[in-house]
Amino acid sequence: MSRRALRRLRGEQRGQEEPGLSDLGLDPGPQRCREGAPSRSGVSNRFELIPAEESEDDLPSAEERVDARLSEQSAAERNNEGAVTGETEGDGQRDGEEAEQPDQTPTLNNKSRKKKKKRKTKKPSAGETLEDNDLENIDNLLEKIEDTNGLSQETQSGIIADSRPLLYVEHRNLNPENELKRYFGARAVLGDQRPRQRQRQNVRGTWLTAPDNSWPRYTSTGITMQLLETRRGVQYFTFEHHRKYQQVQLLFLKNIESMDPNSVVPLLQALEPYHVDSLLLLSDAYRMQEDQEMARELIEQALYSLECSFHPLFSLTSGTCRLDYRRPENRSFFLALFKHMMLLEKRGCPRTALEFCKLILSLDPENDPLCVLLIIDFLALRAREYTFLTRMFQEWESHRNLSQLPNFAFSVPLAYFFLSQQEERSELELSQAREKAAQLIQLALIMFPSVLMLLLDHCSVQPDARVASHSFFGLNAQISQPPALNQLTSLYVVRTHSLWKDPAVMAWLETNVSEVLHMVDAQDPLVEDAEHKRKIRYQSAPRNIYRHIVLSEIKEAMAALPPEVTSQPVMGFDPLPPLDSIISYTRPERTNHPSNESTLSLFFRSLLPNFNLQGDARHDGDEEAGAGQDLNQGVNRLMAAMRDMLANIQFQEPPRDDNPEGDGEWD
Repeated sequence: MSRRALRRLRGEQRGQEEPGLSDLGLDPGPQRCREGAPSRSGVSNRFELIPAEESEDDLPSAEERVDARLSEQSAAERNNEGAVTGETEGDGQRDGEEAEQPDQTPTLNNKSRKKKKKRKTKKPSAGETLEDNDLENIDNLLEKIEDTNGLSQETQSGIIADSRPLLYVEHRNLNPENELKRYFGARAVLGDQRPRQRQRQNVRGTWLTAPDNSWPRYTSTGITMQLLETRRGVQYFTFEHHRKYQQVQLLFLKNIESMDPNSVVPLLQALEPYHVDSLLLLSDAYRMQEDQEMARELIEQALYSLECSFHPLFSLTSGTCRLDYRRPENRSFFLALFKHMMLLEKRGCPRTALEFCKLILSLDPENDPLCVLLIIDFLALRAREYTFLTRMFQEWESHRNLSQLPNFAFSVPLAYFFLSQQEERSELELSQAREKAAQLIQLALIMFPSVLMLLLDHCSVQPDARVASHSFFGLNAQISQPPALNQLTSLYVVRTHSLWKDPAVMAWLETNVSEVLHMVDAQDPLVEDAEHKRKIRYQSAPRNIYRHIVLSEIKEAMAALPPEVTSQPVMGFDPLPPLDSIISYTRPERTNHPSNESTLSLFFRSLLPNFNLQGDARHDGDEEAGAGQDLNQGVNRLMAAMRDMLANIQFQEPPRDDNPEGDGEWD
């Protein structure tokens, strides 16, 4: 038994005894020494509080209990009871001395209190060191996970693979301010705002957007999300419009028939400030007027309204939540995410735009209604997420044939080339990346030879004489390919040509072009097989590719759209709706022009959408027939429309021959 335990045991016994005569300085006598003093309830030790306080202070800590067990084991091994008895006697003498000196009681009391304070500080210190070590271990583990970006194992090609799902979305990467802070610092991003001003005053916390205090107060808009079913671990959701929102939606569709974006402004001000389709339409109008900031704010308000109506089980990061684009209620969410992604890319936040692109793809990866596969490679290259792009190609190539898309055929080898330039990788990984890049870029040049001359033209690079004169990469390669392939190649080159302007990239491309020309001259079977595939495939593009081209607004790609797409009206809030849409409530059809209109009337309607030969009569029931038959009124309207058109036309003299380098701009 330890010394402290024995002292505590004697203290308890000493506290239960009444003071003897020897303690008071008197002779106890033989009888009292033999029998001892019986305890009385009315008499107690004068210094009873001292051992009581010591008994509270002397509670053994973990280290003291270990020391006690060790001392007991050593005592049992030695079998030396005399040593323990000597200790006891010595302690008894010291206790007797303490009891014989009552004047030193305050000093002892102070010492015990000091011991108590020290022990209190020592006990949590040991626990804190353990907790701190655990916290440090957890922090170190999290830092390793963040530094490696979740990379855990290596593939056979030497490129490290991510253990998380491919379309895993990180919440922190959905905030563009985090990316801007990495580039410019927090002070430059937040500006002169005070800390209180930076705090979010809105009650609802959201991940897609950060609501501003100047926005209208959010109330129930009538949009909810419902869980339809769960199949194989995948949850299928849908947005629903309640009666209130349906009425606003029908009024919105009626107002847009006028082709005037200003007609939806009273709708937002009076009825519903968070009507999603109205916000999308006004955002497009502000973007066309080069007001990017206002366009971005309206898109964020639409996303905020939709996120506030999420189902509790709907997760942005799991990658297992689905939305069906065939339902009109779900399309607003797809389009708002896509438009927000495009604005983020123009704003200089490619990493955040890539995260939103992954989110859009995770909502319907099989159908990909907005065909974000045509832009995800560009965003990954701009964000320098080369490992993600190569991993996506490796995992999806077998069932999605990504190599048949020109953007993946050229972007994946470019990603391998950038990986081969990273000095922190081992020599084996660098050599494997260079070999993989050369192999894939040669296959891409053989499969899509028309990309090379377009790419060099946009990069302002003069091709080699051998390349320019060769028929494989000449003008015939662009003319002979199908229109659908022209759309894909034009879309890729216009969007990503800036990534190929690096001199090192051009030197690497030149080397592989020479290798491809050797293969063509040697009549390699791969060349003939690629030509056969181009003739069979790419006859007509699916509707989601047309939808992506319309939303991207790239003129070179839109010029190659077929007449069946360009002839029908395209609305920014619902471009090219699916042919098999699932309608939950009746929506009014778009205005159809009367079939008895003349060709001249249709011509002026194409120039002036508000022109209507029989327009005034539609609003009055009985006057419709009379106004439609009144030829004079129709002629007057037609002449007024012609005068308005001619008054707005301004002619300009053609440029002179002696100034061939003039700007040639039209007023």
